[in-house]
Amino acid sequence: RRDGERHVTASSATPLLAIRSLRAAYGKIEALKGVDLDIKAGEIVALIGANGAGKSTLMMTIFGRPRARAGRIEFDGQDITDVPTHDIARLRIAQSPEGRRIFPRMSVAENLEMGADATDSSEADRASGLERVFALFPRLKERMTQRGGTLSGGEQQMLAIGRALMSRPRLLMLDEPSLGLAPLIVKRIFEVVAELNREGTTVLLVEQNARMALKLAHRGYVMETGSLTIAGPSAELLADPRVQSAYLGE
Repeated sequence: RRDGERHVTASSATPLLAIRSLRAAYGKIEALKGVDLDIKAGEIVALIGANGAGKSTLMMTIFGRPRARAGRIEFDGQDITDVPTHDIARLRIAQSPEGRRIFPRMSVAENLEMGADATDSSEADRASGLERVFALFPRLKERMTQRGGTLSGGEQQMLAIGRALMSRPRLLMLDEPSLGLAPLIVKRIFEVVAELNREGTTVLLVEQNARMALKLAHRGYVMETGSLTIAGPSAELLADPRVQSAYLGE
């Protein structure tokens, strides 16, 4: 366990997300080779590995694109392996993708509304969602009318996460949130993730900064060429010589 304030007590509970023998491919190239992964409600789970290992593909397959070629994905006990992406979003699974993928010609406000549109959000939900996003990222409130494409890289990352939060996610998937950002912005992003988790949001975190990710997470998985090769509590992975040598620069 990391510290007293972020602790998952239901260690034996049914996973919120359960992935079994998952395979996915791009044409003839197999990107996922029988992946098994669990995330319990209230956890932060880090997924680390080299570029091209299949981490982003795993996140995208959970969201239905690409479709799984074999295996099973369950969310809260429901089989979502073949569920359309828009219906997966309505289950309140949200993703902040690698590269942010905001809508550059839309304003900050319009980008955030797109996140709320992914679910059946009431006006009250939208209002409270905006209030929450602006509390976490005050800079976005200052830039409400500004086009997304004119924001700095750090602001665009905040916007991508804010857009995901507008759906009030039960599972928040973050793909490389620190990529290309200044250290102060990275520190703030990780503080926000920790705060969201303390409030009950379950997080799957793909992150190039393995040390920061594992220090934040409860548990971690290492992915190599489409397979998960090491798994365990974050403290164990941080102390594992294989992880230290390959991903921690030790």
